Amino acid sequence: MIDEHLQQSFLLSEFLRSETGIRRGLDNTPRPAELNNLRHILAPGMQRVRNCLGGPVLVLSGYRSLEVNTAVGGSRTSQHTQGLACDFVAPQFGTPKSVSRYLMERSGEIRFDQLIHEGGWVHISFVASAPRNQVLTAHFRGGGVNYTPGLA
Repeated sequence: MIDEHLQQSFLLSEFLRSETGIRRGLDNTPRPAELNNLRHILAPGMQRVRNCLGGPVLVLSGYRSLEVNTAVGGSRTSQHTQGLACDFVAPQFGTPKSVSRYLMERSGEIRFDQLIHEGGWVHISFVASAPRNQVLTAHFRGGGVNYTPGLA
């Protein structure tokens, strides 16, 4: 797949790269519907995030094929598999918790579906219409994860 600028600050390749997929030789090529979501929903949403934060955003995980999502232990209903979610950090802005708090306070500007403080990174997702503006905190215990409402 030829790389392309999806937005001013983001290349398609940033949303497709998967270290787990590379190590395991898994295909992480999006189908047309997921590619459309990446181009028209996720990348514009992430550009709003980057503009709001005023600095670089490092994508850790964007689109995940079903095989890659299974390999990383992702949820069966993960929005990553639809090209609608991104895990990221913004080290120049601050910690993932401070980034989460800042974006939560600007939910009207960002228009996210879900914002999850995952400890070492921020998970954010976008949808075409009627975003939930749901904020959660992930708690990793005993090999599993539980989510609580709000930013803990």
